[in-house]
Amino acid sequence: MEKKIKFEEKMKNLESIINDLENGEIDLDESIDKYTKAMALVKECDSELKSVEEQVSKLVTESGEIKDFEIDE
Repeated sequence: MEKKIKFEEKMKNLESIINDLENGEIDLDESIDKYTKAMALVKECDSELKSVEEQVSKLVTESGEIKDFEIDE
């Protein structure tokens, strides 16, 4: 059974990979591997954020009705 990694842990992993890539002390093959992992993490995090954004954009009214959240401008 695969353990679900929390969003915050994914962000920490992504930050670590970015630091490694910026450091420049790893070889090309490892850089490519880390870049590939980073892009997968970015995609996962983006997907999670969009899902949460959709959930937050809905409000439940007092009657239990789900309503889109609207911002007064």
